[in-house]
Amino acid sequence: MGPEALAQVLRPLTGLVPPERAASLVAGLDEGDDAAVYRLDDGNCLIFTVDFFTPVVDDPYDYGAIAAANALSDVYATGGRPLVALNISAFPADMDPEIMAGIVRGGAEKAAEGGCAVVGGHTITDKEPKFGMAVVGLARPDRVLLKSGAQPGDLLVLTKALGTGAVTTAAKNGACPSGFLGSAIKSMKRLNDRALDALAAHGVRACTDVTGFSFAGHALEIAKKSGVGLRVFAGSLPYLDGAAELAAAGHLPGGAGRNRRCFEPSVSYGGGLGEEFRKLFYVPETSGGLLGALPPGNAAACVRVLRDCGHDAAIVGAVAGPAAAPALELEAGAFRA
Repeated sequence: MGPEALAQVLRPLTGLVPPERAASLVAGLDEGDDAAVYRLDDGNCLIFTVDFFTPVVDDPYDYGAIAAANALSDVYATGGRPLVALNISAFPADMDPEIMAGIVRGGAEKAAEGGCAVVGGHTITDKEPKFGMAVVGLARPDRVLLKSGAQPGDLLVLTKALGTGAVTTAAKNGACPSGFLGSAIKSMKRLNDRALDALAAHGVRACTDVTGFSFAGHALEIAKKSGVGLRVFAGSLPYLDGAAELAAAGHLPGGAGRNRRCFEPSVSYGGGLGEEFRKLFYVPETSGGLLGALPPGNAAACVRVLRDCGHDAAIVGAVAGPAAAPALELEAGAFRA
């Protein structure tokens, strides 16, 4: 579902939180963060999230692992650690039980890698497979991360390469070299736990993960919630091998067009950023990286730590001054310290 349609669907829920619960709700529908955050006491916040989708790759185990990593990511983006999860499954009535078992096993083993126990779930019959998880996590109140903390002068650090949507769409079209797809699968299966560790250790002030609304949409959420403008350096954005070429060849998921229509009015382009880049910029991501706003003196050290542990991390932008409306200014060059 596109961002505009989603906002319309959720509008009737405004104001329906019971007052006795609203007092402890740190992040809910009104805040629009990556996960709901509910304060239990002075030392603990519960984090709730849910995510599921249709297959993005053919291998059942990889599909389950990617879906689990994607669901857990919202807990990490909010500064927490996943505790328990419930599977959400929809499988065709005639699907091979071995395939279903592979999907569920991939999800459970990926969750266990993050210290999260899969403790149940719910399955229905559907024509098209769908799989994901509802996840409960835990965070200290002083370590909860929201999209609203970015400050002018902060630098933006992205912890994974972009382009999964172009690569997986090309694979569905039978036009993706195996090496490109393998790199994308490896990236999508990587948990964001160590990325959170690095960002938190270097004083991250605002955070989100980059998923279906593309880098553009999620960056603009930080801008909107923080009341700032963002400068993004297109030359510093890391992309998976083959992503640019595959997008240029027309392998764009449907969500790319919806994202562009919704977010492009808030984006300005520097010289040299032509149509091929603009198409790629709005491609949805699956199980993408974290995007954090860090104090400028800490960002380079954070990127070094992330790269040392295998992340394709980069400083990709800077937070400008206060803005009356969310805005993202793209520059063609790379970030320079």
